[in-house]
Amino acid sequence: MSVKSIDKDYDTLTITALAEFEAAPEQVWELWADPRKLERWWGPPTHPATVPQHDLTPGGTVTYFMTGPDGETYHGWWEVISVERPEKLRFRDGFAEEDGTRRDDMPISDVTVTFAARDGGTVVEVVTAFADREQMEEQISMGAIDGVACAMSQMDAILADA
Repeated sequence: MSVKSIDKDYDTLTITALAEFEAAPEQVWELWADPRKLERWWGPPTHPATVPQHDLTPGGTVTYFMTGPDGETYHGWWEVISVERPEKLRFRDGFAEEDGTRRDDMPISDVTVTFAARDGGTVVEVVTAFADREQMEEQISMGAIDGVACAMSQMDAILADA
């Protein structure tokens, strides 16, 4: 598994995932930039993702939903803040209703993803920052840490298919 660590830091209100891949940064970047590849890993294996809207440009929106084993769907959105292909991506991530309406009653996080070449591969760092401890704890209680680990562990297989 390429996920090396997932750490939570209550002082900085962040969850940081660190992963290493045996692929060039551009190849790993495509796992985020190509909506069909994103669908193959964004949700945990038990909750595959569907990405109906994918505008990965500053100010753009990405919408997605994950479908659970019981058929229930969980909707979300990204508001793209900045894109520095293939080094860095920053977006706000939140929950949505089935019709796409953003939910203000659920945590919203600020996500920064960096891609760095190292030893012929790529190190990816995903830092998820929260506005307050309550939002961070709510995400953790909803399984965010295990979800990230399970989701990112699917990336190797997609890279191997390339």
